Amino acid sequence: MAAAGLLLAGGAGRRMGEPKALVRFRGVRLVTLAVQALTDAGCAPVTVVLGARADEARAALREGDAPADLHTVVADGWDEGMGASLRRGLEAVRTLRPLPDAVLVHLVDLPGVTADAIRRTAGDGDDPSALRRAAYDGRAGHPVLIGRDHWDAVTDAASGDEGARSYLGGNPAVQLVECGDLAVPDDVDTPEQLARLAARTAPPGG
Repeated sequence: MAAAGLLLAGGAGRRMGEPKALVRFRGVRLVTLAVQALTDAGCAPVTVVLGARADEARAALREGDAPADLHTVVADGWDEGMGASLRRGLEAVRTLRPLPDAVLVHLVDLPGVTADAIRRTAGDGDDPSALRRAAYDGRAGHPVLIGRDHWDAVTDAASGDEGARSYLGGNPAVQLVECGDLAVPDDVDTPEQLARLAARTAPPGG
């Protein structure tokens, strides 16, 4: 796979009570789980955009045996929303050498999204013109593969908590990739949602 990985993990998690990067799901920090999913899917290198309590998130990654080529950056305007984190992440990805053909964007609050779903969404990851988005029962979700040809336009469109939504929405170049058989796309914004997802994805007899 030629795609780099980009994890957006900068939010304060106000409804959760702490930054979601630091929340534990079955004993493992969400930021560690998400990096592991990207790595297992073959995305390399992986860049993580941090914000709230960034030093603690970096420490959590070290504790979780982060890959040697992991990069972390801080979005200065992380409290603006996802748009600031996406802009900072794409800025960091542009400095990678060799420059990747595409970047696979993942969110830290989706612990039910598996490496298999990431791998299927990314495809070969070597098409600079690609726009591929995971779908669940036909409904667009995450992760999203963004080819290099689109980085400038996505950066210009990213604002507030929109991320790439305004650029992707209605864009005829977007290819939906069905992943409903591989992952549970529920985001976790509250402790109650986290508990429901844990129950929904519990292994048999677990």
